[in-house]
Order: sequence, then C-alpha cells, then structure tokens
Amino acid sequence: MDAEERKAFGARVAQLRKQRGMKQEELGAAIGRTASWVSQVERGVQPVVRLDVLQLLADGLGVSIQVLSPDAPTAPTTPPPADVDEANDLDEARLLISGHPALDVLLSHEAAEPPDLPALTSAVDEVWSLTHAAQFAELSSLLGRLIPRLERAARVADAASKRDAQTLLSATYQALSAAFVRQDEADAAWLAADRSIRAAEMSEQPLQVFAGIFRLAQAFVRLKRLDQAEHAAASAVNALKPHTADESAEPEALSVLGSLHLVLALVHARAGQRVQAREEISNARAVAKRLGGDRNDFNLEFGPTNVEIQAVSTAVDLGDAGEALDIGRQIDPASLSAERRSRLFMDLGRAHAQRRHIGEALDCLLRAEELAPETVRTHVAARATIRELVLIGGRAAPPALSALAERANVLD
Repeated sequence: MDAEERKAFGARVAQLRKQRGMKQEELGAAIGRTASWVSQVERGVQPVVRLDVLQLLADGLGVSIQVLSPDAPTAPTTPPPADVDEANDLDEARLLISGHPALDVLLSHEAAEPPDLPALTSAVDEVWSLTHAAQFAELSSLLGRLIPRLERAARVADAASKRDAQTLLSATYQALSAAFVRQDEADAAWLAADRSIRAAEMSEQPLQVFAGIFRLAQAFVRLKRLDQAEHAAASAVNALKPHTADESAEPEALSVLGSLHLVLALVHARAGQRVQAREEISNARAVAKRLGGDRNDFNLEFGPTNVEIQAVSTAVDLGDAGEALDIGRQIDPASLSAERRSRLFMDLGRAHAQRRHIGEALDCLLRAEELAPETVRTHVAARATIRELVLIGGRAAPPALSALAERANVLD
C-alpha cells in the first residue's frame, strides 16, 4: 500500500466513522485500539495490510471488508515475510512488549551467534533520533526489529559483551517509554520504563537506573498517579544527592539529578502546589548552573535551556500565563531536539490561549506542529487548547485554526 493508497483508505475510514457518529476514541475502544492508531490510519500514516486487522476495523465501523476496502481479498492470505519492513504505530509497539521478549532463547540449546554490538549501538542511536523527532510510526517499525535482537543479545552474549547489550536494551526501553508518554499510552510507558530499569541494573550502570526512574515518574504523571510519581522521583533525588554534593560530581549524575527535579516540578504543578513546583524549578536551575551548558546525557536533554522550557510549562499548568510568556521570550531553543522545541511552542500556545490571544496561540501551535506533527495532534493538552480556541473564536475562527482542529480531530 503506497502513500496515496493509504491516504485514500484513511479518508474512507474517516468518512465511515463520521457517518456512524463515532469519535476516534470510540472507534478505537470498539476495536481494542487507541485513538492515536485510528488517527494515524485516517491520515494515511498507518497502513492496514493484515486481513485480520482490516476485518476488525470493518466490524468496528459496521461494514463489510469489501465496503471498507474493495480490493481486499476475501480469504486469508499468506502473511508477509518477517524481514519485510512495515510501518507501525505505537499500538504495534504495545504488542511487542507484551509477554516474554525472548522465549526462543530459553528453549534453545544451540550456540548463539555473538551479537553485533556496533550495529546495535547504531540502531539505538537511530531510535533516539526518531524519538526526539516525534516520528512515532517510524520508531515503532524500527523497534519491531531491534528489541528482539537486543533481548537475545542480552541473554546470549559472553560476559564481556553482556553488560553493553543490557545498557543498549535499557536505553531502548527508555526511548519507548518516552514515546508512549507523548502518545498518551501511560500504562505501556510504565512497563517500558520498568524494563529499562531492570536492564540498567543488569548492566551495572547505576545512573542508567536513575534515568529509567525519571521515565517511570513521567509515566505515573500521565496516569495521574501523582503520589507514585512523587515517590519515585523524590526517592531517586534523595539517593542521588549525596553523590553530587561536591564539585567533583560527574556531569552525567548532575543531568539525571536536574531532570528528576524537573519531573518533581511537573508533579507539584499538576497538583496545584505552587510553592513546591517553583522550589523544584529553582533546584533544577541550580543544577543546570553547575553544569554550565546544555547536555544530552541519557537523552534527557538537561541543561539551562530545558529548565526554562519546563519553567514555561510549569507556569502554564499553574495558570500563570504572563509568567510563562515572559520566560518564553528569553529562550533560544535552537540547540535542542524538535520535540523539545515543539513542546515550548505548544506551551506558549497554551499560555496565549489562557489570555484569549487567538492569533498568537494559533501561531505557536502551528510552529509546534511544523516541528513535531504527531505530538501536537495527539497530545492531550494541545488538543484541549485547540478545542478551546475554536470555542473562543466561534464563527470568526481563522481558517487555519479550523484546519488545525480538523487535523487534531477535535471538531467531532
């Protein structure tokens, strides 16, 4: 299925769904998928090539397969070879982490081929590039091939290579956890973060464990389990602080510590605890000052710039739009990833929306979408802001806002 065929198929799915008066969330729930998956199908990002998935979708829409896809076969076909690359969204990644990841290794008595660690390292670097760019369909496709290889490598490698394989596995699960959080798949993010922590401990890399706890706390925040998020992050901060107290502290350790302060700021902001949230932002600023510049240890992108981006987000969560805009004007995010830059513009859009500045809010959201389309179109806060702007604008809403709302599926 090429790009044009995917778009035509997606348009047909959207038309049939709207004819039934269903929202994307309702269709997803009816077929055991997510709204994100439905959205990607309708926009032609996610192909539907398997007959069983096509049948599932047709059943959810209340039509026959032939109505949904006239060219579909009427009988099961041979599945594609395992090495054929197919685009997946994060729903497929959920399946990937369901169950034991390497059952074949447990039953095999044959000598395994040594893992190609340089190739695996390069693939993990690509995983993080896709994660930072919020290219989730491509990410899931890559992970479908990579995670089984890493899980096997972590079990069959010799003693000298096993720790390296576990480190790579931990980093990969952290990326997957981060992606799940951004796609509002918090339960899967929890599982991926937990697996990253276990692999990090097996790799004998303590700071990697703490980075995994940062991902875990983010998953808890998305699940609205703020007490668990605070417990996980605060426990990690308390354990790490004595090892970062003097001037000889490793910069990697400072990056993790500062990131944990930022997640605590997020927790307190979501709980409406203004004093505590500001205190944690101050703590993170102090750590960033010690670092002296932006870094990307453990793909945390911690440094002075990211602290200020989080300060904007915290101010917006607390309803302090003016403060958020004042901080935002002083930030140059050019050195950070597309995802971080997009998040800044998204939060500035939220701040302008709080002040009912429709034009400025729209401009920020469009800039965010240009940088990371999937994040803006699926992020809960972004979609809520777009919906609010549509209501504020009413019949006078700019055409660009209506188009953005259509892309984010907030007009149903």
